[in-house]
Amino acid sequence: MKLEARQANTDGKNEITIRDLIRSSLRMRPNRIIVGEIRGAEALDMLTAFNTGHDGSMSTGHGNSPRDMLRRIETMVLMGVDMPVSSIKGQIASAIDIIVFLGRMRDHSRRVLEITEIADFTDNEIILNPLYIFKESGSTQKVTGSLQKTGNSLKDITKIQMSGHTALLKEFL
Repeated sequence: MKLEARQANTDGKNEITIRDLIRSSLRMRPNRIIVGEIRGAEALDMLTAFNTGHDGSMSTGHGNSPRDMLRRIETMVLMGVDMPVSSIKGQIASAIDIIVFLGRMRDHSRRVLEITEIADFTDNEIILNPLYIFKESGSTQKVTGSLQKTGNSLKDITKIQMSGHTALLKEFL
């Protein structure tokens, strides 16, 4: 089911925010929740939804790197609630399994530049485990290259095993 946010009318009423939609979607008992883009305080609602058994849920956001995106999520959560940063980091580490980072290249194309697992939350730090990184090949005007395995294995295979998609494991181990 598709849900869309909308601005308030000319009387300043009937606004529907992304926060409202995320909360409402939880009452519908969905298998997955897809949030088009997080830009503000709705980040906390998204993390809460992801942490309540909605595996396979996803969202987009803007950041300069996977680590930068995590910092941006922290900041967005703080826009809506005063909460210790360590608690926010714990929520992020628990809610998000994988970050797929896209970037714009010098030829203005977009490429997947990194696929990174959120591996752990230790000593108040989110530990990242890069699985694939874009390696450029050649030196032409047009950017060419491909994602290359880093040699790191996926640390948490539990959800893949539980989903029955065990054929995927060979890509990440």
